[in-house]
Amino acid sequence: MKHVTSRALYDYWNRLRGERAAPERGEIAPGEIRHILSDTFILELDGDEPRFRLAGARLCTLVGEDLKGRPFAALWRGESLHECRRAVSLVLDNQAGLVAGAEARPSQGTAGEPFDLELLLLPLRYRGKTHARMLGALSPAAAPAWLGLAPLAPLTFTSARVLWPEGPERHAVAGADRRGHFMVFRGGRS
Repeated sequence: MKHVTSRALYDYWNRLRGERAAPERGEIAPGEIRHILSDTFILELDGDEPRFRLAGARLCTLVGEDLKGRPFAALWRGESLHECRRAVSLVLDNQAGLVAGAEARPSQGTAGEPFDLELLLLPLRYRGKTHARMLGALSPAAAPAWLGLAPLAPLTFTSARVLWPEGPERHAVAGADRRGHFMVFRGGRS
């Protein structure tokens, strides 16, 4: 993890979960992460489609609208839409975290250079159920000059890495398998 926001949220989540695979949603105390709250979000599963239940102010500013109720997949385009769905499945099916790189550009017709974002997805239990909620963050390393003046065009995945909780070795089941020390993701690019 490169970004301060991702490291702080992961450390908080990891402390809350203790020996469990994931903490309960009710354990999240926004006041304890107030310094990174503007880049964080909670997703809830609506059928198979994760939707934003809550989203921080800076994240909504990046996108150019309130994200509450919007599908998480709406942030991604093309092949990255498939990668987004695979990342969500991997987090939920394995109760493991995921950190990913993404490239963002301003919307069409707006001048501005692309910039990098870091995505963090972490599983949450909700009333004892898995496959119900996720805690996450989407943050830029440095805010571009055009931030807030133009919404983002759909994002592109640039990298992804699974964050396995400490404890007994577990194997990924959503489109991936382990071969020795390597994780092989089927259908991905090399």
